[in-house]
Amino acid sequence: MHRNRFSAVSRSIAIVIATAVASSVTGQAALAQDTSAAPVEEIVITTARQREEALQDVPATITALTSSTLEAASVERAGDIVRLTPGVSLVQSAEVADSQVNIRGINGARDAENSFALIIDGILLTNPAAFNREYADLKQVEIVKGPQGAIYGRNAAAGAIIVTTTTPGPDFGGDVRVSYGEDATYTGQFVLGGPMTNRSGWKVTGDYRSTDGFYGNDFLGAKNVDDFEGWNVNGRVIFEVGDAGKLDIKAHYGKVDAASISFNANFLVPGLVFSGLPNAELFDEDVNNHNFDFANNIDPFNKQESADLSVKWDQDLSFGKLTAWALYSDIQNALGSDGTSASYGFFNNDAFCQASAANLFNSGYALPAPQILFFGAPGVPPAAVFGAYGPTACDGTQYQERNQKDYSAEIRLSSNGDGRLSWLGGFYYLNIDREVGVNTGIDLGQGIVESLYAPPGSTNPTEQVSWDNFTSDVYAVFANLAFDVTDNFEAAVALRYDREERSVSNLVPTGARTQYFDFNPFDGPMGTNIFTGNAPLNAALNPAINPTGQIPDRDLTFSQLQPKVSLSWKVNPHFTAYANWGVGFKSGGFNNSGTAATIDLFINCFTGRGPNGETNIDVGACGPGAANVPQFRSVLTKDSFEKEKSSAFEIGAKGTTVNGRIQYEAAIYDTKVDNMQFFEFMVGQFGLLRVVNNIDEVKLRGFELGLSAKISDDLRLVGGYNRTMSEIKANNSRPNSVGNESPYTPDYTATAGVELDSPIGDGGWNLQASAYWNLVGPTWFHVIQSQDNETVAFGTGNYTNGERDKYSTIDARFALRNDNLTVALVAKNLTDIKYLQEVIPAPEFGGAFIHPGAERRLSVEVGYKF
Repeated sequence: MHRNRFSAVSRSIAIVIATAVASSVTGQAALAQDTSAAPVEEIVITTARQREEALQDVPATITALTSSTLEAASVERAGDIVRLTPGVSLVQSAEVADSQVNIRGINGARDAENSFALIIDGILLTNPAAFNREYADLKQVEIVKGPQGAIYGRNAAAGAIIVTTTTPGPDFGGDVRVSYGEDATYTGQFVLGGPMTNRSGWKVTGDYRSTDGFYGNDFLGAKNVDDFEGWNVNGRVIFEVGDAGKLDIKAHYGKVDAASISFNANFLVPGLVFSGLPNAELFDEDVNNHNFDFANNIDPFNKQESADLSVKWDQDLSFGKLTAWALYSDIQNALGSDGTSASYGFFNNDAFCQASAANLFNSGYALPAPQILFFGAPGVPPAAVFGAYGPTACDGTQYQERNQKDYSAEIRLSSNGDGRLSWLGGFYYLNIDREVGVNTGIDLGQGIVESLYAPPGSTNPTEQVSWDNFTSDVYAVFANLAFDVTDNFEAAVALRYDREERSVSNLVPTGARTQYFDFNPFDGPMGTNIFTGNAPLNAALNPAINPTGQIPDRDLTFSQLQPKVSLSWKVNPHFTAYANWGVGFKSGGFNNSGTAATIDLFINCFTGRGPNGETNIDVGACGPGAANVPQFRSVLTKDSFEKEKSSAFEIGAKGTTVNGRIQYEAAIYDTKVDNMQFFEFMVGQFGLLRVVNNIDEVKLRGFELGLSAKISDDLRLVGGYNRTMSEIKANNSRPNSVGNESPYTPDYTATAGVELDSPIGDGGWNLQASAYWNLVGPTWFHVIQSQDNETVAFGTGNYTNGERDKYSTIDARFALRNDNLTVALVAKNLTDIKYLQEVIPAPEFGGAFIHPGAERRLSVEVGYKF
């Protein structure tokens, strides 16, 4: 069915392209009669192929956001960039470091790597946490779609985002902006710079943002659900060295103190609708209809500290250009929040759990429906139907760390582009040292200890932990050749080889023991555990499967050759057609040690089903006295995940007409992804795990259209549309998902905008008004979709109601400005549309964890340039 739709779309695109060719010829011919006519649209220069070229000449789909658009759209953070780009979507929910960018169906999985290359001022940043930060001095942003691995290497399978900031000018000057908005939102930015000598310059930028957030915690009576405070300082100096050299040094330091895990639990268990419980219909609630009620008893936090330093050297040579750079980056990130363990009775025997339930019961407090507290008393396990992130201590706590230091360097030699042959070649090295851990702690009513291990007797003893140190060494060599076969036809080939050596060392204290958690989930009724404790903190240390009491170090190597071929035909000076094919690559890696053992024991032993519906307990594979190695698995998880490889074809065209007033582009693409990396959030009697699995094969097909029209010197219209059709072709991890759509991939995205910048009288003032509409189509966030799936404790779940509905938002800006002063009224989500930011289904739990989107926010901004 997808193939037929795609064929029809391809024919339609071909008709559009043919019409565009005719239009570009006739439109220019008509205007040629007016010899005074001159192009009115600026020529955008891009560096998508690591050399400067006119945007219209590059054989790829590129969305270029120029300085005028960036200002008109009030672009400040990653989400603002994505909203202006069709075919690209962003999920930013759990914490500030958690940004998942999806480009044409290829997503960056949590706890893995980005699916795109992030380049800021010519430097490649590899830490996934680096993207979601404040951008105070943007000059241009380019979003290049399609595989860019041959040029930018590992993790550029979906494309590249190229950010260019301003450079120091010849005179001292600056730009200061402050704003105040709803929800006690304050922001400030400054840019200062100028010359040091006639051959050197400096620039310092800074930003600050603080907000109470959109949502409040009803139980604690506090605005601590999505509050945020962060600041950054950046410095840059540029020296001209000799006749043709340039040295560019940049430094950054920033901090964030914010909330985290702003989720509600949403049940998706149709069988419980007929349980006779109050509000039972909410046991199968459409996630889009959920009424958010934040009632966790823990004040959540997210702390990030980031620093980076880069040095870049450019040297013009008689035959070309030598570029070399080096980067040091250090991002420390931690979060703490309420836990997810109450549903499984993890801490039912804990005195603080019992006391907190008793207090709620005696006060008549009603849990967010459909949860219900039947009974609570001191010294007695509570009788309740609990979700996650609740007001009792029975959830426990969670604390996570993701700390990464990396060093990278590249040296590149390129031609000067004077002849028919353009060439480029170089070498790249990267070292990553990453520490990742997630723990479940006992909630003793005294908050969270900010450590992955807190011993018994502390205020927040650790009950379960996954904790590892990951190191990577990456080596790459690359080359690119582009040859003008004729004056109008270019053929280009690029090739890159990446080799990544990864290792992992476990950091879980092997001698520590639990107070409740154990490895015997069969000492209570089916799907329950009495929790007698005295077990190691990680299932990989379970004596039944690992009598050594140690988790050994592991090493893996991943490598990939990434070719790319591009053909470009300049039909006439105003129209270019192109085709390209390329291979993308994301390295494999490690899950936290003990992941597979935990999932097998606490999930697959209960949810696995044989061909005739038989369970693992029926066949004796799991249960009292069994080895507890399931014969049937509902989810196959490993302690490592495979490399992701994609092969993508694209055919497109771009051009201008009406004397450059109208720019347009159209493209169709077809991508096959092997071992697509996919994140799963697993909860159960063990606490919680963050897991990366592989989807064996995914097919992605789609098309994209873009248009920019300068109606007059003052008025510009922009728009774009992307349609992606995806299908899971094979998935050994969850075989029942074959035929479903690729997760985190909207069916379609669209943008439309109007930008007005018009003089008012003769006093030097301009009216600047803009509005941007963004549409995001229906989206699944898991491979399990409209189908049944067994849960551990609640029977059979069904996830038909787990798809996010389409939504659209409008951002607007109205400003008065002169050469120095700007006063603006800014609106984000002007019509206050309610939508979901993310849905994280947990199929074996019987529900999903859902995060609300941003509500409307109005703000007033004042800026001054000098």
